Amino acid sequence: MALLLFVTLLCCSLLMLIAWRVQQSSGNSTWVDVAWTFGTGAAGIALALWPLSGHGPMTARQGLVAVIAALWALRLGAHLLQRALKGRDDPRYAKLKESWGASYQWKMPAFLQMQAVSVFILAMFIMLAGRNPAPGLGLLDILAIIIAGCSIIGEALADREVARFAANPANKGKICEAGLWGWSRHPNYFFEWLIWVAYALFAISGLSFPWGALAWAGPVVMYLVLVHASGIPPTEEHMLRSRGDAFRDYQSRVSKFLPLPPRKARS
Repeated sequence: MALLLFVTLLCCSLLMLIAWRVQQSSGNSTWVDVAWTFGTGAAGIALALWPLSGHGPMTARQGLVAVIAALWALRLGAHLLQRALKGRDDPRYAKLKESWGASYQWKMPAFLQMQAVSVFILAMFIMLAGRNPAPGLGLLDILAIIIAGCSIIGEALADREVARFAANPANKGKICEAGLWGWSRHPNYFFEWLIWVAYALFAISGLSFPWGALAWAGPVVMYLVLVHASGIPPTEEHMLRSRGDAFRDYQSRVSKFLPLPPRKARS
């Protein structure tokens, strides 16, 4: 197991090093997110499924966790890949480049190695979900499947709604409030967080896997990252700069993260 973990961490580091070179040559930071997504999925699947001495045949839970990780990575990765191929840079990374100034050239690879560590840590949460030795599938497994399905479908729907809104020239400069975006200012981040809840439920199903409780660090970490660090704060900062009072009005009416019925407009 130690060797598998070491090799996985090394692969994560090499992947993000390649992502940095691609980002440097293309000038498009979205490639970093593409690498992060596919890397997290691949590392999680490898850690969940790789045969280990002393372990029996693959369980249904291992297979389900691997399939969910693959579906998540393929769906989100394909979405980000499409954006990268269209040359759409991520404003979050543009802001980093602006704030770092001349030190950007050496800070960016160091930052991406931190991303490599995050890929490895998240992959370990997927591993805990798959390696739960509890026999059969219980109610928590079924609940985890439902939540994972809602997560993947919900995030895909949110991405499609905002893409369709942005594709209409009449909406230039406006705020997307279509569908899920009228209930949450960041439904894509909410559904992204939700899948880590599903992994945690897989990990504790059967209540016989002491290490499984560690998987709850997954949704906690993702919540902190998405809501308080590199997710919502820089995104909303960019929207406030580009949309101004229109976005402030949107903030006053629509929930930040959890999808909730919108509040009435300010008088």
